[in-house]
Amino acid sequence: MSVIDLLNKKGTTAFSFEILPPLKGNNFSKVCAIIDKLREFDPKYINITTHHSENVYKENADGSLTRLNVRKRPGTVAIASAIQSKYHLPAVPHVVCKGFTKEETEYALIDLQYLGVTELLLLRGDANKLEPKQLNDGKSHEHASDLIQQVVDFNAGRDVDGNAFDRPETPFSFGVACYPEKHEEAPNMESDIAFLKQKIALGAEYAVTQMFFDNQKYFDFVARVRREGITVPIIPGIKPIVLLSQLTVLPKIFRSDLPSDLVSALTRCKTDDDAKQVGVEWSIAQCRELLKAGVPSLHFYTLMATESVRQIAKAIY
Repeated sequence: MSVIDLLNKKGTTAFSFEILPPLKGNNFSKVCAIIDKLREFDPKYINITTHHSENVYKENADGSLTRLNVRKRPGTVAIASAIQSKYHLPAVPHVVCKGFTKEETEYALIDLQYLGVTELLLLRGDANKLEPKQLNDGKSHEHASDLIQQVVDFNAGRDVDGNAFDRPETPFSFGVACYPEKHEEAPNMESDIAFLKQKIALGAEYAVTQMFFDNQKYFDFVARVRREGITVPIIPGIKPIVLLSQLTVLPKIFRSDLPSDLVSALTRCKTDDDAKQVGVEWSIAQCRELLKAGVPSLHFYTLMATESVRQIAKAIY
């Protein structure tokens, strides 16, 4: 069953989560350990992030530095296939345009088709760690909407050069990202929603939010996009806080506001374990309110938070 079919099932709120490919040199068992810990809550689909290469510096014996271009978390396509094979669950690999050429994207789409992985999340991706020449080389898509168009063309049997080929038997279905508190590069919410509408018009079947900690921001965002004519499911993305440092790190990196009650609770914490417990309790309250509102799915970001997600899911499902 496709993700959109699962989301459209009446009377249910799906449980889903996002995982990262293991660091280069680690094996698939790292992924399985996360899935096995959360499997009892009947996940309906699992997202796998994609990471481009980035520049790192290796110190030489003489103290000089050598710049290396390293992809620290390869394997997204293979892991998606392995998850579907082992767990019989839809795997949703992220496909990003920043840091990947149009041709590399096409090869990934071909491989995914061969492997029977036909659910995607299409994203622009993080450009912060890319060199300027990688950002403006003309070989990569500039925007997520350009990436979406490539996938739409692929579904229609047109390659990146405009040549015709046999259409895939099962076309790709895909979702996109959205931002209840506005994308950091958008000048205002109006333009951000306009871009979301464009992605929906091109064929996106649902949207997953960036993490948020104030449910009212999610509810207000959904009401606003509905007024703009966007009718696809809007899936809330939940990130449990697990470290004291996230009190300042998360607003800085993700531009997410923390409600004053959450800030007060975290500032009273003495240790990361204290902060983790606050994060669990806050997320449980968040999820219960979202469940009561009938959201189509609760989607959890598990980075450093698998045990917290397990505790939250146990309390609400």
